[in-house]
Amino acid sequence: MTITMFDIALYEPEIAPNTGNIIRLSANCGVNLHLIEPLGFDLEEKKLRRAGLDYHDLTHVYRHANFEAFLTAMAGRRIFACTTKTTHYHTDTQFADGDVLLFGPETRGLPAEYIQSLPLEQRLRIPMHPDSRSLNLSNAVAIIAFEAWRQMGFNGAV
Repeated sequence: MTITMFDIALYEPEIAPNTGNIIRLSANCGVNLHLIEPLGFDLEEKKLRRAGLDYHDLTHVYRHANFEAFLTAMAGRRIFACTTKTTHYHTDTQFADGDVLLFGPETRGLPAEYIQSLPLEQRLRIPMHPDSRSLNLSNAVAIIAFEAWRQMGFNGAV
C-alpha cells in the first residue's frame, strides 16, 4: 500500500458516478482510495469510467472484502467517521499524516455501530442548515478531503 498524507474510504458505495468522481478527486489530491465491499456496481461500469475519466490509473484504489478486512488493513491509523449523526465539525479537527476519512453509502450512511465505535472527536460532520438531510457523497468527500489537505499545506500541489 502506498503511504499518502491521508486516505479516503467508502463503505459499500452504491452509485458508480459518485465513486468515479471520488477516484478523480483522490488522484488530484494524491491520496489512496479504499472501497469496502460489497459495492453497488461493477468497477467496469461505463458510468464509473466516465466519471473517473482516465484518473483510475493515477490513484491507488484498494478493495476490501468487508469492514473487518478494512480495519485490519488500517490498524494503527486514526479513522474518522464522516456522518451527519454527530455534532463535531470537520473544521474543528486537526488532521495528521496517515488519517483515514471514512464515508458511508449514499442511501443510508455509515452503520451506527461503526460510528459509535470511534471516539467522539473522530466523528465529523459538515455544517448544514437544520432542514437539510445530507450532501451528495462526492461533494461531502471533496469538502472534508480538501480541508484535510489544506491543513497539510496542500502537500504535493502545484
